[in-house]
Amino acid sequence: MSTPTRDTGRGASGRRALVGRAVFAGPGLLYVTIFMTIPLVIVASYAFLKRGRFGGVQPEFSLDAFNKALDSVYLSILGNSLLIATITTILALLLGYPAAYAIARLPRQWRTVALVLVVLPFWSNFLIRTYAWIVLLNSEGPINSALVGVGVIDTPLDLLYNRGAVVVGLLYAYLPLVILPVYAAIERLDPQLQEAARNLGASRARTFLDVTLPLTLPGAMIGAIFVFVPSLGNFVVPELLGGGKSEMIGNLIRDQFLVARNWPFGAVLALSMIAFLVLLFAAQALVARRINGRGARA
Repeated sequence: MSTPTRDTGRGASGRRALVGRAVFAGPGLLYVTIFMTIPLVIVASYAFLKRGRFGGVQPEFSLDAFNKALDSVYLSILGNSLLIATITTILALLLGYPAAYAIARLPRQWRTVALVLVVLPFWSNFLIRTYAWIVLLNSEGPINSALVGVGVIDTPLDLLYNRGAVVVGLLYAYLPLVILPVYAAIERLDPQLQEAARNLGASRARTFLDVTLPLTLPGAMIGAIFVFVPSLGNFVVPELLGGGKSEMIGNLIRDQFLVARNWPFGAVLALSMIAFLVLLFAAQALVARRINGRGARA
């Protein structure tokens, strides 16, 4: 006779636990639903509609936006965006990984100071920081003035309004997004693994290549995604530092919604960015799972 009472008690406790999880998760789920899921569904629906005569959309099924996205003009803009984002990501990894490694090797009391200095640029407005690069890179800016003053060059260099300026601006904006996840991965690394490699006769370089780098690779990949995706969709830096000469996919999406008012085409471009993001995170998760699997077998 005690079994039904025990089962009833378990059921009641399970319902209370479910209600508790719903209370804590409800606000977050509501926020995601209102500000992410619903807008995403609306944008996805626009991609399959026809452009209105004066902009917007008409409730008529059409695949014209998908066909337009395959035009060579827009594919060249996509190629230019991929090139700039890839260069920025590679440079961010080359600069960010050593910086994160150096911060992780600092005495503990200095790590917080170093991390604050890394995120310090985020405390100021993004536009102000971008305009600051215009001052630095223009023909009469401090960089050209210093090079001319020491006799390295005779005439100012064209450092502004080109692809290189765009890469510099994006690298400056998103470099901390590589340093932070790499630092977190190095910080979680068990030091006994490195000590074991040293005890087995491995050099510092061999220990880094065989132990540290593989185990921190998921963090580096997360940082690379955090740099690549916003670099690919950024439109402020190409507009200000590129002078409109290096148009990227972010500029194209903005113009379709705000200037050309071709919402179906803009929706297709936005959905392609989202799909690309999902593929990148899937690849990162696959690599991380394989690395964790190797570590568990070892």
